[in-house]
Amino acid sequence: MPNQHYYSNNPESGHDRRKLDVVLRGTKLSFISDAGVFSKGGIDYGSKVLIEAMEFPAQAKVLDVGCGYGPIGLSAAKLASAGHVTMIDVNSRAVELAKENAALNGIGNVTILESDLFSSIQGEAFDVVLTNPPIRAGKETVHTIFEEAYRHLRDGGALWIVIQKKQGAPSARAKLESLFQQVEEVTKDKGYRILKAVKTTT
Repeated sequence: MPNQHYYSNNPESGHDRRKLDVVLRGTKLSFISDAGVFSKGGIDYGSKVLIEAMEFPAQAKVLDVGCGYGPIGLSAAKLASAGHVTMIDVNSRAVELAKENAALNGIGNVTILESDLFSSIQGEAFDVVLTNPPIRAGKETVHTIFEEAYRHLRDGGALWIVIQKKQGAPSARAKLESLFQQVEEVTKDKGYRILKAVKTTT
């Protein structure tokens, strides 16, 4: 059996393209999804909670880790209207869909890259990192994302994550508190927690 996980580099499942019309933060957006990517049937609830909660300046330089077909990163690009959003995912099919969806919605302030975790953006620094982490990839992968996010954030920058209580929110928070100087739960909704971790080294 081929590896069918959405966090695989090359999903081998057959195509099942569909168009999703949604409203995120009061903005109408359209997305093409497909088999072999995360939450192909619609924007998952956790991503919606994160999109509604996240806050950052219009000029922010933002990174979306594990962008999938693009809902979080493209919503962020609307918020960072005078800034720029880099979107990365290991899944080549997701990356191509995210590029297609950026064009579909006329969003130009984005760079979308295939990347195994942070491999494609070494040396870059960001004001904000956003992630709906791939829980099924395992705790080690999720914790690596947190560690790398800290390294790629400017001083004063923030990591925003969504995680379900039953999928390890307490251990995720403990890991964040071991890395970041300030961690807060911004909101919770139907078991989903939005955590904001701020890097303040001075």
